[in-house]
Amino acid sequence: MIALASGETVRYIGIDTPETVKPNAPIECFGKEASEKNRALVSGKKIRMQKDISDTDRYGRLLRYVYLEDGTLVNEVLVREGYAFASSFPPDIAMQEVFREAERSAKQNKRGLWADGACARK
Repeated sequence: MIALASGETVRYIGIDTPETVKPNAPIECFGKEASEKNRALVSGKKIRMQKDISDTDRYGRLLRYVYLEDGTLVNEVLVREGYAFASSFPPDIAMQEVFREAERSAKQNKRGLWADGACARK
């Protein structure tokens, strides 16, 4: 999630990062790292946003694919580097296969939260 200068917040479409600010819940494994990576990718940078079908989620956050000036899709980078999970919520599914493939790659290459010993899984 990112906060815009306008005060609006943006939720990345098609991905889910470990929680760091959920009330009454502990910080999830790799949550701090995911937040730091997101900050490094977008903080102070110009971005381009693209919507899918829905404009906002039930909390009023903008739902967007977020691109850096060079065309890098931030949503995909976070998944491919192991900082987020691919997570589709219809009807906003235009990029779901891209994100699923990014997650497969992160798992196979043991990146981020998929690294050996990074997070205990059930």
